[in-house]
Amino acid sequence: MSGESPDVCVSPASAYTEHERRNRDVVLDYYANGINRGDCAAACAHLGAGFIQHNPASRDGAEGFREFFAHLTRQYPKFQVEVRRLFIEGDMVAAHVRSTHGPTPNGEAGVDIFRLEGGKIVEHWNVIQPIPDRLPHPNTMF
Repeated sequence: MSGESPDVCVSPASAYTEHERRNRDVVLDYYANGINRGDCAAACAHLGAGFIQHNPASRDGAEGFREFFAHLTRQYPKFQVEVRRLFIEGDMVAAHVRSTHGPTPNGEAGVDIFRLEGGKIVEHWNVIQPIPDRLPHPNTMF
């Protein structure tokens, strides 16, 4: 993670409630201190009881996340996620991200959607696509 800050938010911090800013901070810390440092305990500290996972490669709950995380870090020990932008509304946080050092040579573009309750991530969805060598336009995926 390249030193993410609240600047990745699509709206200025003043547009969010204190509750939404806390949810932002939970998600950013989940990536920075959990995923990008390869620290499963730090990532799991942000998961609520009864964590629901919609990723087809992982089971529900903290134990399902631990299994997925162990597989990810074993297969791709340098895996990183850079948060490019966050969308926050109440207990929902969506992150537009770029992952690198994973299964594809150019990395992946993705969107993670988190639902939080009481400052904990209780539900997660994601959509991921490989970044191609060339695009049919001059735009980036970010």
